[in-house]
Formats: sequence, structure tokens, C-alpha cells
Amino acid sequence: MAMTTIPNAGRLWSLPNILTYARLVAVPVVAGLLFWPEEDWARWTALGIFTVAAITDFFDGYLARIWSQQSTLGRMLDPIADKLLVAACLLMLVADRQITGFSIWAAIVILCREMLVSGMREFLAELRVGVPVSTVAKWKTTLQLLALGFLIAGPAGDKVLPNNQNIGLVLLWVAAILTLYTGWDYMRAGMKYVED
Repeated sequence: MAMTTIPNAGRLWSLPNILTYARLVAVPVVAGLLFWPEEDWARWTALGIFTVAAITDFFDGYLARIWSQQSTLGRMLDPIADKLLVAACLLMLVADRQITGFSIWAAIVILCREMLVSGMREFLAELRVGVPVSTVAKWKTTLQLLALGFLIAGPAGDKVLPNNQNIGLVLLWVAAILTLYTGWDYMRAGMKYVED
């Protein structure tokens, strides 16, 4: 009973929410470090911060559930933090020509799907309809984060692991394909609630 009556102010600074806030703070830091694409130290620092942020994506939701510390703010900010991190990294990687040519379409597919699903979730939230995250969507997110990790390491990563950037681009395309599938899945589920 006590767990369900925790004041909102207390929940604002619960550990799961703090992890989400940290992920939000990581977005401009990682993007800023990618302004120095030729500097190995910037690449490795960006990768380290990105990796920690990606790990918190798992732990904030998990801890909120097992400790019964779920909050409205956390439910709102968690997907926003995820999408901002992915979008900022994709934009910076395209800007510094890490992602070029036809591979830019993979980034466009991922960004468009994120906006589409966000809009659909907002619409369904007004109808008080929840859309559970599918297993394929979790795989999509994991592959997206892995792809971005390889690409953030970039040329610095190539010195340690040959073809590091190519691995990142292949994973990005696999993630984009899964993104199309899961986007269609969400749209199909959401369209049942759209009235003519």
C-alpha cells in the first residue's frame, strides 16, 4: 500500500527516473563529441557515454517495474530519451559523412518510423489504449544501438576492428528492415482504433 501512495515529488527523483534524465543529458554530450569526427579520443568518449546511456535504457524500465516506481513522467520521458539519442546520433553521423549514399535511406527509414510510432502512441494514449512492445521491436532497438555503436567508433574503431564501419552499416540496414516491419505492425494495430 505504501508503494502506491508515494508522492509524485518522490517519484520524480527515483533511480529509474534519474537514469532516464541521465540518458537525456547524454544526448547533447554524444552529439557534441561527434563534432570532432577525426579525433580518436572524441570517438571513444562518445562511444563510452553512448554505451552507458544504452544500458540505462534497459535498467530504468526494469528497475521501475521491480521496485514499483513507475511514474507518468518516466513513462513519458523514457521513449523520448531513446528516440532523441538515436536521432541525434544518426543526424551527426550523416552530417560527418559516416553514413553516406544509399545508406542514408536506412537512417531516414529509422527516423520516419520513430516519428510515426510516436504519433500513433500519442493518439492511442488519448483513447487510453496501450500498445505493448513486441519482441521484434526489442530486437530492432538492440540492433539499432549496436549499429550506432560501431558507427560512433568509426575510423577509430577500424584501427581496432577491421571493417568496423562496414559492420555498423550492415547492422543499420538490418535494423532498418526490422524498423519497417515493426512500424507496419504498430500501424496495423493502431488503425483498428481510427474511425472514418
